[in-house]
Amino acid sequence: MRETERLSALIGDIYDAALDPELWIGVLEKAAKFVGGPAASIYSRDAVSRAASAAYHFGLEPRYVRLYIEKYAKLDPTLPGYFFAEVEEPTHVPDVMAYDEFLQTRFYKEWSRPQGIVDSLNAVLDRSATTAAMFVVFRHERDGLVDEEARRRMRLIVPHIRRAVLISNVIRRKKAEAASFADALDGISAGMFLIDAQGRILHANARGHALLADGALLHAVGQKLGAHDASAEQALHDVFLAAGTGDAAVGIKAIALPLKARDGEQYVANVLPLTSGARRRTGTNYRAVAALFVHKAALEAPSPPEVIAKTYKLTATELRVLLAIVEVGGVPEVAEALGIAETTIKTHLGRIFQKTGTGRQADLVKLVAGFASPLRG
Repeated sequence: MRETERLSALIGDIYDAALDPELWIGVLEKAAKFVGGPAASIYSRDAVSRAASAAYHFGLEPRYVRLYIEKYAKLDPTLPGYFFAEVEEPTHVPDVMAYDEFLQTRFYKEWSRPQGIVDSLNAVLDRSATTAAMFVVFRHERDGLVDEEARRRMRLIVPHIRRAVLISNVIRRKKAEAASFADALDGISAGMFLIDAQGRILHANARGHALLADGALLHAVGQKLGAHDASAEQALHDVFLAAGTGDAAVGIKAIALPLKARDGEQYVANVLPLTSGARRRTGTNYRAVAALFVHKAALEAPSPPEVIAKTYKLTATELRVLLAIVEVGGVPEVAEALGIAETTIKTHLGRIFQKTGTGRQADLVKLVAGFASPLRG
């Protein structure tokens, strides 16, 4: 099968998984093979507590998933680099730390190497002040390190995975409680609209009707959806028109499109195409080509670690060492916890002292406490 055909089929499966979470395992299997790896996962990380949770995974032994969540997430040296990467941008180990240094860590020696994992290609799907949802494809030693081909293929699917995850998060709780998909859509707190290719509203839930009645963000003229933000309105209608010709045509537009109301309030719109796969039955019932979900944007403030890193221009590795000094203690303890030589820790610590204008580990503890208290979970 040609790449374009494989990609089109995979995108359709991704969007079906937005409505049926049980399909995610199969999607991850196909996504891993498409990018070039034996395993993949959708998971979340907390930058403060360094806790992790795996929503869906394929190709990893369950015991290693448990070990990661219970122990090795806190030892994962790539967390700062992956966490603060640009949303949707594929990032692998050498992008965030020296690979030779990675090979010396406990994380690699005790978790990655026993599985034959030599690299991973990560992408942030969504991020709040302290947590991030991520998609990762692992690379086995037989695959070698991530190459440009893997990165290219990752970029083709990440926007669609992001859209599906964002929409799935909106509807998953209500869908579990509802007797039908329509009931689920009517019950969610976000405004929901089923739209045809011309941008006409075919169905709206209670919150959607309320947004239209208010008129500060959205309105309807002759059943055609309009927005206070003219540029956003055009972007939405471009997506609705594309949705009529299939999943791949929707592309990466309006994955998380910002909308502004007249009073300055910020909202986010997500579009789910309904013209293919299992979603087609829902669309056919209403002659809809897309479902539009609109909700108020969460206030996003940078996390304390991100603020510290930007303030003092720390690298991802330096930030990791700084947080470990605060959380674990002295150089020998940090070296043991991170699985890095004491001389390497001392080198990074010297740079941290220089950048922060401090000279003692106690000063670093006070510095971190000044940004957030407590920093650790």
